[in-house]
Amino acid sequence: MATRHLIRAVVLQSLYEWDFYNQKKDITEILERNLNEFAPGIDEPEFAWKTLQGIAEHLGEVDDVIKKNATNWPMDKIAIIDRNILRIGVYELLFAEKGEVPPKVAINEAVELAKNYGGANASRFVNGVLGSIYESKKAEWEPAANVGKTV
Repeated sequence: MATRHLIRAVVLQSLYEWDFYNQKKDITEILERNLNEFAPGIDEPEFAWKTLQGIAEHLGEVDDVIKKNATNWPMDKIAIIDRNILRIGVYELLFAEKGEVPPKVAINEAVELAKNYGGANASRFVNGVLGSIYESKKAEWEPAANVGKTV
């Protein structure tokens, strides 16, 4: 398993536990424990911390984006695992450093997490929500795709 994929899985486990306990536990302690247990000696532990910190700093904005793009699903009705997969995906799409994770990679990684940890339709749901966000931002991310098009 690639290092960053493993890191995302550990971040997902940590977010799941934190969300399960209604965000009352210390998320940094949860991540520290999970990194030590499930990913000892990984190459890029800073990627895990940067991702977790970014999600925490932008949680309200991330959740607003999810609500806006999962229109038929109130946040409390989205399965905890799916909600946190979406949080990772939305953070990587919209708030991570540009160039660190290409948009299509962020979507693919989230879909893979959904296939591995979500329910039967989780990957389609995650792909649909993140795909909607991607389509709304595509012009910003792929300016070359707009060459020759009139606005």
